[in-house]
Amino acid sequence: MKVEPITSMKDVKNIKRLLQDHPRNLLLFIMGINSGLRAQDILTLRVVDLLDKRVGDRIVVTEKKTGKQNVAIINKEIADTFQKYLEYYECEADEGQFLFQSRKGKNYPITTYRVTGLLKEWTSAINLKGNYGAHSLRKTFCYQQRVHFGVSWELLSKRLNHSSPSVTRRYIGVQDEEVESILLNNI
Repeated sequence: MKVEPITSMKDVKNIKRLLQDHPRNLLLFIMGINSGLRAQDILTLRVVDLLDKRVGDRIVVTEKKTGKQNVAIINKEIADTFQKYLEYYECEADEGQFLFQSRKGKNYPITTYRVTGLLKEWTSAINLKGNYGAHSLRKTFCYQQRVHFGVSWELLSKRLNHSSPSVTRRYIGVQDEEVESILLNNI
C-alpha cells in the first residue's frame, strides 16, 4: 500500500510542534521534509556529516537504492534543528555516532521500519487520517515544493533521480481535487 505525503502546511507545523521536546525525532522529520532524500539514506548520516556545516553547505550521500551520489543542502531549518540536537545530546565528544541512533547504541541507526512507526505515531497524534510511513517524508518534500513553491515536475524528477517527470507525477500522486480545480480557471 502506498504512503501519502503530508499535504497541509498546518499539519507539518503541528508535527514540528509535537516534536519540539524530542530533538532526534524533530531533526529526522526536518531533514526528511527538507532534503528529498529517502529515509534509508538519511539514516546513514553521522553527527560528523553535519558538524561544522553552515547554511548552503552540501552533504554528499550515496543512495542505497540506486548506488548514485546525491546531495542534501543544509538550509536554515536543518542547521537550527541540528544545533538544538547537538546541545541536547552533547554529541561533540563522539562525532562518529549515527545522527538517528537506535536503543542499541551510537553504532546503530534506527531502521526504516522504525521511521514508519514514528510517522504513524506523529500523524495519529495530530489526528491526521491516511496512510503514512517513512517514504511520506520524501513525498512531503516533493508535494510542498510543487504546491507551495511552484517547483516544476522536471526539477523534482531530477532531484529525486527519477527517469522522467511522469514517474515523479505517479510517485507523488495527483489528487482528484487538483485536477478538478483547474476547471475553475477562467480563460
